[in-house]
Amino acid sequence: MSGPGEGDEPAFSGLAERHRRELHVHCYRMLGSFEDAEDAVQETFLRAWRRRETFEGRSTFRAWLYRIATNTCLDLLARHRPEPATGGEVPWLQPYPDRLLDELPAADADEPEAVAVARETIELAYLVAVQHLAPRPRAVLILRDVLAWPAKEVAALLGDSVHSVNSALQRARAGMRDHLPAERQDWTGGEPDTGTRELVRRYTDASVATDIDRLATLLRDDVRCSMPPTPGLHIGRDAVVRDWAGSGFVGMRGLRPVLTRVNRQPAVAFYLWREREGAYLPLTLDVLRVTGGLIAGIVTFHADRFPRLGLPERLAADGTE
Repeated sequence: MSGPGEGDEPAFSGLAERHRRELHVHCYRMLGSFEDAEDAVQETFLRAWRRRETFEGRSTFRAWLYRIATNTCLDLLARHRPEPATGGEVPWLQPYPDRLLDELPAADADEPEAVAVARETIELAYLVAVQHLAPRPRAVLILRDVLAWPAKEVAALLGDSVHSVNSALQRARAGMRDHLPAERQDWTGGEPDTGTRELVRRYTDASVATDIDRLATLLRDDVRCSMPPTPGLHIGRDAVVRDWAGSGFVGMRGLRPVLTRVNRQPAVAFYLWREREGAYLPLTLDVLRVTGGLIAGIVTFHADRFPRLGLPERLAADGTE
């Protein structure tokens, strides 16, 4: 049987492009890096075009692309599988803007569990936990628990038996329990409520004022803070406060915040006034995990992430773009 768009690259590309965003998110879950996921999707489309005659119609074109994308990620990980740092940090972790996640096909509103899964499996804490798994169990977990593929189809993709796939899934789930936050069952998985919005506002105001005492009241006792790719994982309110106190944060003046969302989590982009440029320039992005009315996690990204997130390159003196 001829493959899709046989001999017609524009037609083939049109079919494949319909699935670009969801394939990109799939590769992002596998790799933890926005940019590596882009490379993986490009390689997926190249492989699909070269192997278009192998599409025999026994599955959907979408499922065929997912098979190629998964194997592309496994090949990338086989060539270079980065290891999480001591303490569980993932230095290659990168954020994913909600504006691009909004391009994904909508989850069925009649299946609230599917909606929750779609949200929770893109949050940073989930991505970090996934990166601790070996590549094949990682693929099994994502295909089975996120995409809901039958074990038989996953086994065919990986060239394994159903028994091997089920065993890998159990190992992967156990590994995830070791690295996911203990309070994960309390995650809302939905849009921020009034309480969360107020907490983010208080965090933003205290950050602009560089008021560590006020910030400390907003943190859980077991808060976790990291700043990939910079080494250093700080666990617990006291450790986080000590780090802030010694970082030069206190006394910093001229911060301007821009509220945004990444990975379905509230985030605050901070800009710092630069007299020489006469503008506020990107500084850092704080992505917050909120649990029980307090901040349970802060992942801070560097200014080089701003363009990918669609954030302004600078703010004028009056705070406008």
